[in-house]
Amino acid sequence: MKKVLVIGSTVADIIIRLNKLPTTGGDVNVRGQKMSLGGCAFNVSQAIDYFGVPYVLYSPEGTGIYADYIRNELKKLNVNRAELNADEPNGCCYCLVEDDGERTFICDHGAEYRYKPEWYEGLNSDEFSCAYICGLEIEENTGDIVIDFLERSGIPFYFAPGPRINEIQKDKMERIFSLRPILHVNATEAMSFSGAKTLKEAAERLMTKTNNSVIITNGDKGSCCLCFEDKIWYEEPAFKAEVVDTIGAGDSHIGAYIAQRELGKSISESLREANRISSLVVQTEGARINK
Repeated sequence: MKKVLVIGSTVADIIIRLNKLPTTGGDVNVRGQKMSLGGCAFNVSQAIDYFGVPYVLYSPEGTGIYADYIRNELKKLNVNRAELNADEPNGCCYCLVEDDGERTFICDHGAEYRYKPEWYEGLNSDEFSCAYICGLEIEENTGDIVIDFLERSGIPFYFAPGPRINEIQKDKMERIFSLRPILHVNATEAMSFSGAKTLKEAAERLMTKTNNSVIITNGDKGSCCLCFEDKIWYEEPAFKAEVVDTIGAGDSHIGAYIAQRELGKSISESLREANRISSLVVQTEGARINK
C-alpha cells in the first residue's frame, strides 16, 4: 500500500480551561492548563495511524522549548515523520476551552508553519497515493512552495482550509482549486465561503470550484458528502458524545475518512467511521485518543 503524505503543522497546544471567555478589560481565573501535542497535520496523521494506513508526516520542527517538547513527544509516539529541521523557533497554540467544550485558538506561528523549497526537491511523489494539506500553512508566505509541489507532482489531495478559509489569498485558493482537491470543511466554513443557504447548496457551489467531492461536517448532526463522480448526496448521523473539548475534531474526521478510503471503504462507510472517531476525540482532552 502506498503512503499518505500529510503536509502541515505539529504544534504544542497550551490548553487553558475556563468558565467562559473574558470580555475586554475583564479578569478571570483559569480552572487548569496543560500542554498537549496538536496541530492539524499531526492530528490528521494520528487518525490515519489508528487504522494502520501508512503515512509520512511532513511537518517542520524548529528550535526553542516548544520544538523540544514536540520532538520528544513525537519520538515517544514513534511518529513516521520526515526530518524537516528549521533554524527558527516554533510557536504554540493557546486553546481556550469553555465549559461547553467549545474552543477558541490564539496562535503564535513559527517554524512549524513555514516550508523551504529544497524540502520538496527530493520528495518522490510515486511513494504516495494521496496527500493532505491545511489552509493555515497555505496562508503563510511559504504556502506557494507547497502549491508548487502539488502542481508538479500531480498527487491527488484533500484540502481542509479550516476557519481561515475566507482569509487565504484568492490567487492561492484558485491555484489549489484548479488542482481538483477533495474539499473538507465544516458547516460554518461552507456556508460563509459559498454564500449558500443550505449545506447541499453550499456543497454544489464549492464543487463547481474544485470539480471534485465536497465533505462537510456539521457538529452533532453528523457529516455529509456530495460525490463528484455520481452526484449523490451522502449523509451520516453523528454518534452521541459527552463533549470535553472540540480540539482536533475536524482533523480527526478527515484523517479517519482518508484512512477508510485508502482501505477501500465506501463513502457512507468512511463518513460513518470518521464520525465515530471524531466523537471519541471530543470526549477526551486535547486532539488524540488512546489507540
